[in-house]
Amino acid sequence: MKLALPGRNKGPSKFEQAANGEMTLIEHVRELRTRLFRASLAVVAGFVVGFWLADWVFELLKQPYCDLPTMRQADGGCPMTQLGPADGFLLKLKIALWVGLIVSAPIWLYQLWAFIAPGLHKHERGYAYAFVALAAPLFTGGAVLAYYVVEKGLYFLLTSGVTGLDTQLEVTRYISFVTSLILLFGVAFLFPLVALMLNVVGLVSGARLLSWWRVAVFAFFLFAAVVTPTPDPFGMTVLALALSALYFMAVGVALLNDKRRGRGKSLYEGLDDDAVSPLDLGDTESVTAGDRVTASGPVSASGPVTVGEPVGASSPVSASGPIEPVEPIRPRPIERGFDDMT
Repeated sequence: MKLALPGRNKGPSKFEQAANGEMTLIEHVRELRTRLFRASLAVVAGFVVGFWLADWVFELLKQPYCDLPTMRQADGGCPMTQLGPADGFLLKLKIALWVGLIVSAPIWLYQLWAFIAPGLHKHERGYAYAFVALAAPLFTGGAVLAYYVVEKGLYFLLTSGVTGLDTQLEVTRYISFVTSLILLFGVAFLFPLVALMLNVVGLVSGARLLSWWRVAVFAFFLFAAVVTPTPDPFGMTVLALALSALYFMAVGVALLNDKRRGRGKSLYEGLDDDAVSPLDLGDTESVTAGDRVTASGPVSASGPVTVGEPVGASSPVSASGPIEPVEPIRPRPIERGFDDMT
């Protein structure tokens, strides 16, 4: 009698079954339900952690406002205006949810990836790993830049208005302003990464990306002017310049990637669309006058050929014999009332 050892004869995993196309539609739906349930549990656990950290996060988000002149009081406090009695509690729940999504991101992103990855090829999974590895620090860099831009933007907005710098801000609108700016900067920093991924998969070359730099810079300034939630020129300019710098860095990496893969060395590279392509004849021997070229090589003619000699008419071609009439084709009777098509 043989005993089954633990860890053996488990069969293919869910990932292998989905990648090989062995799962039915109902099994895919059940797997999606399981993934969503696990992701929801992770978000709930992160929400509990975020509720515990909400006070510290609120003080961190309020720091740019408190660093403004005349905002910090003598006792070290930094008062803000609250309009409704439940605004403070609802704001704490909102901050806890944001923190919970960030804390539980590795878990619910893994559940999403585990459901999508079996439908991708091996090289496509490698591209996804590289995208995530670069997207995380880029998003963090954009969020940190936005955090330091908030103070400059607040100072410009408060000093340019008629109310003065000592005006107290409403707490919920201020936190929405800061979080929107952080999210906007973080997502915007991913745009050059998308251009780089298009080059990696072979959809666009680095030279073509470099030729679009004027359009890209204009689009970045237009995008920053439209989506920036503040009318101050400081935040818009910083965002546009940062996106332009990241775009040129992505173009440089794309050019190095093309050079490594040997792109741009084709016969017609560098030619305009209306230019005539050159013919590379190689070491073909020149044929002298009076020679004619056949499939086996040059064969000398019977005599010299005079330039401009008229070509005479060819000998008449005699008609062939009469063609016998073709016997007409009679259709066969249809058996049982149906032909081959019906």
